[in-house]
Amino acid sequence: MSEFAPVRDLALAARAAGATIAALTTARKRAALDAMAAALEEQAPAILAANALDVDAALAAGRTAALLDRLRLDAARLAGVAAGVRAVGELPDPVGQVTRRETRPNGLSIERVRIPLGLIAMIYEARPNVTADAAALCFFAGNVVLLRGGSEAIHSNRAIAAALRGALRAQGLPEGAITLIEDLRRETVLELLQLSDLVDLAIPRGGESLIRFVAEHARVPVIKHYQGVCHLYVDASADPDRALALLIDGKTTRPSACNALETLLVHADAAPGFLPRAVALLRERGVEVRGCARTQALARDVAAAGDADYAAEFLDLVIAVRVVDDLDEAIAHIRRYGSDHTEVIATRDDAAAAAFVGALRSAVVMVNASSRFSDGGELGLGAEIGISTTRLHAYGPMGAEALTIERFVVRGEGQVRHPPAA
Repeated sequence: MSEFAPVRDLALAARAAGATIAALTTARKRAALDAMAAALEEQAPAILAANALDVDAALAAGRTAALLDRLRLDAARLAGVAAGVRAVGELPDPVGQVTRRETRPNGLSIERVRIPLGLIAMIYEARPNVTADAAALCFFAGNVVLLRGGSEAIHSNRAIAAALRGALRAQGLPEGAITLIEDLRRETVLELLQLSDLVDLAIPRGGESLIRFVAEHARVPVIKHYQGVCHLYVDASADPDRALALLIDGKTTRPSACNALETLLVHADAAPGFLPRAVALLRERGVEVRGCARTQALARDVAAAGDADYAAEFLDLVIAVRVVDDLDEAIAHIRRYGSDHTEVIATRDDAAAAAFVGALRSAVVMVNASSRFSDGGELGLGAEIGISTTRLHAYGPMGAEALTIERFVVRGEGQVRHPPAA
């Protein structure tokens, strides 16, 4: 017999807490989020000690540098997590927002009003910050959440969840609103994904294999993105220094992030002056460069790139480079190899920028701005629960508003559709 509570029982308890959370006033939610942030700050030593256990285990298991980067917390990162929780509470409350109002010819008043989604299942890997981010965003949007993190971060997740639940308890709110599933068996995830009568939405966040597993086995709606194959296109008119800054920031500041650049495309007219400088700067920062034959002709010691490189989400200090003849070829490349995550153009040509934005359907398109801004916090969402490239009700970085849905509220004065005959 398992030492853990059955998943269905946890979901039922969370669902029972949902009515209370959905009915909270904005002021009450903000006070609770402030208490959660304070609890993370006060319990920082315990959380960092728990995280050290996870990091030591990951090191002993020979985990990748990308995973270790996502897993590791330090004082500054944890302070940022607490600040993100507090920032969520400073946002406009999406619950109850009237997004559209009109009066029909028959006198009916039609409103579209935001309401909470309900019970959200968050399934993620070695990202302990997600425990706090997801809890805060779901809570502020009036939802309850089941958190199922990976084994790599179990000690960190327990410590963070304990702090958040303690803050709820101190505020007189049901702890079931934020529930960590500690049973790490795969069967637990499968069971969770079958609870179509209880779970309103599943959001997987992690590697492609995890996301595909969730998408293939879920009987509940799933919002996801499989990869972040993000591109920087340097147009013929681009300011070279600005483009280099975008390249270095996008590729090297946190290569394990899904908004890091994976491919550099350079217009043929800009390539002779730009690529030698770009490759030299990348190499100084430890980046392995793989390029097409035209790239190899312009810069030394560049490995050959093939289709697999252009389709890859490296999540590491590796980048694929290609010289293209024009904007149309850059767009065609992105359409073929991209993942609908984030694309960047460096240009001084407004017409080229407009064409780039208009031709691509990616969730985020940047003009002369780093791909690293493709992040909920940076885009004014306070924090993000994930990035959606699923074209449902949410697309791109998802904040609290994306965790609500719109419904119709209709007010009348006794109108009937088919009046009785006279």
